Amino acid sequence: MSLVSDYAVAPPDVAVAHFSQRLALETDCADVAASIREGDVDFVLLHVVGSPEAYARRHLPGAIHLPHRQITAERMAEWRDDALFVVYCAGPHCNGADQAALKLARLGRKVKLMIGGIAGWADEGLDFETGPQLARIG
Repeated sequence: MSLVSDYAVAPPDVAVAHFSQRLALETDCADVAASIREGDVDFVLLHVVGSPEAYARRHLPGAIHLPHRQITAERMAEWRDDALFVVYCAGPHCNGADQAALKLARLGRKVKLMIGGIAGWADEGLDFETGPQLARIG
């Protein structure tokens, strides 16, 4: 028996439930980039960590800088109630996106976490935008 099969394998129905749930909660850099590239953006992309200066140095195209500590019911009222939010932070070593996702979910908002964050985006060789936050409305 290998180290891989040392523990029992989940039955297919358990695997379907598990992976379906993960995909309901997460997206990845490639899917976000493809949506942006194809102009099929049906979500609000939130850059949820760092200072305005760090955001200005590099952020994902079209992302809105909204640190997770600033996510409130009043602030989220800028967007439709049915808006889908995709949150990202610095990368796997950062839990800012998890904190933002939790806050959004507690506010009754639809949310997915972009796994990998900025580090994953860079690893994929994807382009960043630079410059300060532009005035945007949801």
